Amino acid sequence: MRLLTWLIHIDVAGLGDVQAGGVHLHHYVWGILLLATVGAASPVRRSARARAWLGLGYGVGLALVLDEAALLISLEDVYWDTEGGVSIALAIAVIAIAGSVLAFTRGRRSSTGRRDGD
Repeated sequence: MRLLTWLIHIDVAGLGDVQAGGVHLHHYVWGILLLATVGAASPVRRSARARAWLGLGYGVGLALVLDEAALLISLEDVYWDTEGGVSIALAIAVIAIAGSVLAFTRGRRSSTGRRDGD
C-alpha cells in the first residue's frame, strides 16, 4: 500500500486518489469496510477454504487501517510527515506480535494429529 500511495504521491501517470463528491477517500476507509464485511460474514459456519479467504480479507483490511493509523490518531494527514512513522512502527509491532503468536501456537498438535482447538 505504501508503494501504491507513493506512486500516487509522485504523480505517476494513470494513478490518482479515489474521491467521492470531491472528498479524498483515504485507504483506511476501504480497510474499515473490508473489516466490517469480514465481520458480518464470519459468524456463518464456513468451509476451511472460506475461512482462509475471510482470514486474508481480515488481514488486508487491518493492513489498510494500520497503514494510516497516524492519520487516525492525529486527525491530520501526516502520512508523509515524520509523524507518519507511527503507522509504520505500529504495523511492524502488530506483525511481530501476530507472527510470534502464530509461530508458538500453530505448530502444536495433539496426540490425535489434530491441532489444539479443532
